[in-house]
Amino acid sequence: MSNSSAANNQIARAMMIMVAAMLFAPVMDAIAKSLATQSDVSPATVTFGRFVVQTLFLSVFVAIAWSKGAVKYVFSWVNILRGMIMGLAAMLFFTAIKYMPLADAIAVFFVEPLIVMLMSSVFLGEKVGWRRVTAAVIGFGGAIIVIRPSYELFGAVSLLPLCTAFLFSIYLILTRISGSNQEPLVMQFYAGIGGVLLCGAVLAVGTPLGSVDFGLSLPTTSQAWSLLLGIGLFAVASHLLIVIAFTMAPASILAPFQYVEIVSATILGYVIFNDFPASVQWLGIMIIIGSGVYIFLREQKLEKNTVSELETENTLTAP
Repeated sequence: MSNSSAANNQIARAMMIMVAAMLFAPVMDAIAKSLATQSDVSPATVTFGRFVVQTLFLSVFVAIAWSKGAVKYVFSWVNILRGMIMGLAAMLFFTAIKYMPLADAIAVFFVEPLIVMLMSSVFLGEKVGWRRVTAAVIGFGGAIIVIRPSYELFGAVSLLPLCTAFLFSIYLILTRISGSNQEPLVMQFYAGIGGVLLCGAVLAVGTPLGSVDFGLSLPTTSQAWSLLLGIGLFAVASHLLIVIAFTMAPASILAPFQYVEIVSATILGYVIFNDFPASVQWLGIMIIIGSGVYIFLREQKLEKNTVSELETENTLTAP
């Protein structure tokens, strides 16, 4: 297999990994919403617990892998920064879904793939063709059709997912920059530490002030503690898959696949919170899925063309 063909196969695998990550991610959000609305656990406490679990869980695997020489245990301030950015992004999003329906908040958040495409072009020098941009725009339009958030209905809270989108875009770009020469497991371990530091600082300030959303409020039942543990485990799974995907393929290719998250979020919204989409919302879901499938098929076509061109070139230059 040629180097070009192998690279394109890697991109295809990265896209499938990204889809899996997007199916996992809303489970974490649904648990966070349940804790905040039914168990009165503040979003900041939920976020802090999520990163504590991530750090403790990954520390075991990092230690085992390091002892066997499977990973290089290299400290990186960039990954600490990634974790702090992700910690703030998660905290703002968990605050948003405490007050907003889950699918509403995620629909607002889906301006993020467009931000990632712009940033990847400006900061990473990645080539973003008009077809990918068009697919991302169409996918975003589908997200808006699913649920069109209203500032009049939710007020300033509706701006929090937009802030989350911007912060998460920075997180993904930093992942792409630092991920080429680092182990995903180690990257996420340090990111967990960064998240713990950021959330701990917010709780240290918010608790004395009596903040409902940013002060410490621990679970009072064993079920709530189990959910807090579960949110950390789902976070580890989904974000580790995201890191793996972004170390295998350009950010501009993977960005549209994040729209898959709205599908599982809509399902969870119905099953857990009894929020069933209307017929027009199903149209939006189909548009979202279609945009991701188009990108996948487009990459497969480019792979075949590249292989064909290389084979023709090798034939013409053969002695």
